[in-house]
Amino acid sequence: MSAVDRRSRLLQLAAGAAFLVAAAVLVLIVVDSGNGGDTELEGVSEVKTLLRGIPQQEMLLGDPRAPVELIEFGDLQCPICAGYSKDILPPIMETRVRDGEVKISFRNLTILGEESVVAGAAALAAGAQGHGWSFVEIFYRNQGEEKSGYAENGDFLRAIAKAAGVEDLAKWQTDRRQMTQIVEETTAEADELGFSGTPSFAIEGPGTDEIQPLGSPGSTDSLESAIAAAR
Repeated sequence: MSAVDRRSRLLQLAAGAAFLVAAAVLVLIVVDSGNGGDTELEGVSEVKTLLRGIPQQEMLLGDPRAPVELIEFGDLQCPICAGYSKDILPPIMETRVRDGEVKISFRNLTILGEESVVAGAAALAAGAQGHGWSFVEIFYRNQGEEKSGYAENGDFLRAIAKAAGVEDLAKWQTDRRQMTQIVEETTAEADELGFSGTPSFAIEGPGTDEIQPLGSPGSTDSLESAIAAAR
């Protein structure tokens, strides 16, 4: 092989190696952006429509002066809780809550492990900025497999917070690491009320003797009956 041929061959090999390096870098960029970039979420517009115009304060949805308080004890990883969120609670939100007759509070009852504690604390941190219920509702519509690790994934939780309307994500990030104790306290409160599964509900109003446990009413009508009795 002549010197000219050898030089041409070396240039071809070098070009091929450079192409492979560039391709590898591109793959790493794609993988990295998939792990750390924006997470695609479902149901965001639906949640915004459902909650639009309803006051949110910490983990309370509705007018704080509403005479009846419906309390949900839930685990953000719980698929049954997600079912209630989509099918049973919306009619009450759209009528009783929107009209100022009822307020609904969310309290964590973490039955599915430490990942639920992390997710619950993230919801409380969103609540500190007035978007707690938005966080809960969007989370429920984007549940993954129980105990698969998604519920404590920082990128996923940040995407939920951002979609929920949390503006100061740095503060949210700091706050959520300090909310674990509150999650543990509400889980203990649920235990004192005799709850061991999620979702469990309680109610308080002029017609009740303090907080009245309801358990897990299986329909909107059952919750409506409890609200009527509590008024």
